[in-house]
Amino acid sequence: MTSLSEKLLQQRNLHVPQSPFNTTPAFIREARGAVMIDVEGRKLIDFAGGIGVNNVGHCHPKVVDAICDQAAKYIHTCFHVAMYEPYVDLAARLNELAPGDSPKMTMFANSGAEAVENAVKVARYDQGRPAVICFQNAFHGRTLMGMSLTSKSKPYKLGFGPFAPEVYRMPFAYCYRCPFGLRYPACDTACADYLEEFFIGNVAAESTAAVIAEPIQGEGGFITPPPEYFPKLQKICSEHGISLIIDEVQSGAGRTGKFFAIEHWGIEPDIITLAKSFAGGMPLSAVIGRRELMEKPHVGGLGGTYSGNPVSCRAALAVLEILLEDGLLQRADELGRTLRERFDAMAAQNELVGEVRGLGPMLAMELVRDRERREPATDEAKKLVQCCYEKGLVILSCGSFGNVIRTLMPFVITDEELDRGLSILEESLHELRR
Repeated sequence: MTSLSEKLLQQRNLHVPQSPFNTTPAFIREARGAVMIDVEGRKLIDFAGGIGVNNVGHCHPKVVDAICDQAAKYIHTCFHVAMYEPYVDLAARLNELAPGDSPKMTMFANSGAEAVENAVKVARYDQGRPAVICFQNAFHGRTLMGMSLTSKSKPYKLGFGPFAPEVYRMPFAYCYRCPFGLRYPACDTACADYLEEFFIGNVAAESTAAVIAEPIQGEGGFITPPPEYFPKLQKICSEHGISLIIDEVQSGAGRTGKFFAIEHWGIEPDIITLAKSFAGGMPLSAVIGRRELMEKPHVGGLGGTYSGNPVSCRAALAVLEILLEDGLLQRADELGRTLRERFDAMAAQNELVGEVRGLGPMLAMELVRDRERREPATDEAKKLVQCCYEKGLVILSCGSFGNVIRTLMPFVITDEELDRGLSILEESLHELRR
């Protein structure tokens, strides 16, 4: 007898193209906190969080109440036609939260990719320069500029060219697989200093409007630079009048235990992009920048019909309250410590784990077939994700080789759910070695 899930999958394959990829075959009936329930009634512990969107959990009551209250008043007027308080209130809150003492301004868009597009527009307008420098292993979205800035060719770029011009790519601080063949800390963070050399053989500093980087590379494998990296990068950018754009789409809204991940490096970016979790599952993104930069583009140069939708803005204001006033940011920090302890224990017991890295609950394990040669264990990572799903845990892989297992669970996850999920992961890792 055909199950409801199988019937729905048949309909999905009939009516929806193959390109929007599905990590699991599950069709979800409802979700609360850190648990999803599929149409068959099966409970799934969620370590994926909608790809980093559900930091405050599925259907948090405060987010649901804010959405319902706003939807009953008005859903859309278009901010460009008739303004509304939630947009302005949310912008003010983000301007206060952004790192550094410089006055800030914020505009809203609908997605992380849109935020990246607008951040690049602002930087180019300010500098009057065309070039943007990005990094290997980066992910910045699937729009034309986002896709051009994104590093991984397949599946994100294959067959979709030509790409946006004046985009230049340099190595990132991937210490586990150093592109310069060096070892930290003896390397003295040469990967950051390399930006000066990059100006000589790739694109002139005088032609460069912006350098864009993720504090922790998300899809690239949760690659986490050392403490000296971003201060060095910022210093070089500042000396050449180049805007430093920090892409916090996946790492922001508390994912690393701080509201903005870049706070761990103690710098003030020129522009920050934010999306995913900061609106609790509603489509919303932000571009937060130094006032003198954000004020440069002419009237009408930035924006969009749905940008800063009032329902999404109300949801985001609720998220800020939950994270900053209800103590969930502190819970994220505690969660990170627990994850690190358990991941380190798994690494000590299983040679498949080559490295544990990340900050706070934005943590990952890179799987390798041989620790000395560091051969990526891509097939093993796929099997691990599948094995976990069969046991009731949804978890994601990432990385240029697809061999990194990452954690993006909601911060509201209970201790029992967390322990069960980590036990499933540990059991599945052990089974791969049999």
